[in-house]
Amino acid sequence: MFDSVADSGEWASLACYAAAMLGCAYALVAAWAVRRFARSTLPPAAKYPAVTILKPLHGAEPTLYANLAGFCAQTYPSPVQIVFGVDHPDDPAVAVVRKLMADLPACDLKLVIDARRHGENRKVSNLINMLGEARHPVLVVSDSDIVVGPDYLKGVVAGLERPGVGLVTCLYCGMPTTGLWARLTAAAIDYRFLPDVLVGLELGLAAPAFGATIALRRTTLAQIGGFEAVVDQLADDYALGALVRQGGLTVAIPTAPVGHVCAESSAADLFGHELRWARTIRAVEPLGYVGLAMTHPVAFALLGLLLGGLTSNCLIVALALACRFALQSELDRAFRLRGDFFWSGPLRDLLSFAIFVASFFGRGVEWRGHRYGLRDDNSLAYYGEVEP
Repeated sequence: MFDSVADSGEWASLACYAAAMLGCAYALVAAWAVRRFARSTLPPAAKYPAVTILKPLHGAEPTLYANLAGFCAQTYPSPVQIVFGVDHPDDPAVAVVRKLMADLPACDLKLVIDARRHGENRKVSNLINMLGEARHPVLVVSDSDIVVGPDYLKGVVAGLERPGVGLVTCLYCGMPTTGLWARLTAAAIDYRFLPDVLVGLELGLAAPAFGATIALRRTTLAQIGGFEAVVDQLADDYALGALVRQGGLTVAIPTAPVGHVCAESSAADLFGHELRWARTIRAVEPLGYVGLAMTHPVAFALLGLLLGGLTSNCLIVALALACRFALQSELDRAFRLRGDFFWSGPLRDLLSFAIFVASFFGRGVEWRGHRYGLRDDNSLAYYGEVEP
């Protein structure tokens, strides 16, 4: 009996080591994909049509004013309108928007307060309510926690003006506020999200669209059924991209990423947020999500070490660490990341692996104070408010 247990542990250890070696190969492929993407260029647009930016809001995170002000400071040669939307006059974001409007009277800003619900996705309901105030032919939807530079709109519209492009989306890098948990969240974006997306794009296995930026023409939006077509979807951004592709158009991704403010202040905040992300990805790309197991070489190498005993092969652990650090170095260089949390990579890998495993136990998510379940078609089923 003891021999069989020992044999089982040895085989499990070998399986973990094999998974770790696959992960090492993946990390090197990811570094190559990052370098290729960083070297790509996008020519400027021949024309710059007028743009309406739609900003659905809920609550007032600490950096909201600065986030929104960046969208008001674009070096764009044509008219830019920004429409902000909330579903209740008591939303704290209202005061932030009104201050912005008072501080920047020369900007074309509009606030929409409308509580109408059109489906289970509250953000998309907000967008439907805001759309009536949009005046321009190009629409750009962006989440409230996104930070952009002054040339952001030029890059987005340059992508949209390319032949056959129906939608432009943007990669994003983590921008932590303060504290350990915010920095760990940013590390997950920089060192896990970015390479996973770029490998998927390079191998033709990913078809992403991100809430950081969704830019499309009004005519394209109408052709795919409007925002109403995704009003019950959890991954509304992904669903919009899928509808555009089904219509025979492509999705472009500019080289320059935007920033994503990470303000998680506790382990519960981090775990809840990332578990929602993980279950969303699992829902929309189930096979691809299972394949992400190979992106955890450090975790598998350590598991192999534990299952095989402390005298087991430490070389594979060292190799896994080296490959992960090589990938992180390439990401820091390509995206000009701060790199001040570089040595958190292995810790971040272990935490990400725990969330990856947890994502397979259940389909429920918490989103902005509400609990939802996911139906088989990835539409939302509302369960109620989260108890304080």
